[in-house]
Amino acid sequence: MLKFISSGCLLGGLLMASSVLAQDIILPPANRTGGMSLMQAITERRSHRSFSDRDLSLEDLSQILYAAFGLSASDKYTIPTSMGKGDLKVYAVRADGIYAYIPQTHTLKQIADTDVRSIFNTQDYMSTVPLILVYTGTDKENAPLHAGSAYQNVGLYAASAGLNSVVRGYFDEAALAQVLPLEPGEFIIVSQAVGYPTVDE
Repeated sequence: MLKFISSGCLLGGLLMASSVLAQDIILPPANRTGGMSLMQAITERRSHRSFSDRDLSLEDLSQILYAAFGLSASDKYTIPTSMGKGDLKVYAVRADGIYAYIPQTHTLKQIADTDVRSIFNTQDYMSTVPLILVYTGTDKENAPLHAGSAYQNVGLYAASAGLNSVVRGYFDEAALAQVLPLEPGEFIIVSQAVGYPTVDE
């Protein structure tokens, strides 16, 4: 049975914690400098469909979420959003549960402690993926554009860091909607698998 963890309140459309709990993940600060050049990352970016089952390091997890929908030093999102409203949520689905990413604190807030990755196992290669990002929003016109910007950023970071990633719309959306704390009007847009390459790649 899925166990939801209630430890916060909804504030400004984001799942905000009143305090950090032991099961929450405080991400290390994102490294905002260095790395592969943008043009090389664009050239190297690929969709990969093979993954090691090794858990991502906290450093890589931090970089991935910052790239997806983090806040820069000037408090601007790392992606463009319509009228700056930031209509996007990013959920991280891992072996140890479901987390909501909180850009303001660069924290993952655990919302369920059950492994639900089987919802995404509609293709064999998904059985070993350690991290699945789920993008949701409320604006039918603009939120999908925001999600596209987010998953492109993640894909570019993955290319620069030697990670594999692939964007996926092929999963049990009805089952996923049952395990996410979707607000009225919030809908699932797309998912993205991210992980390390297999040893033979």
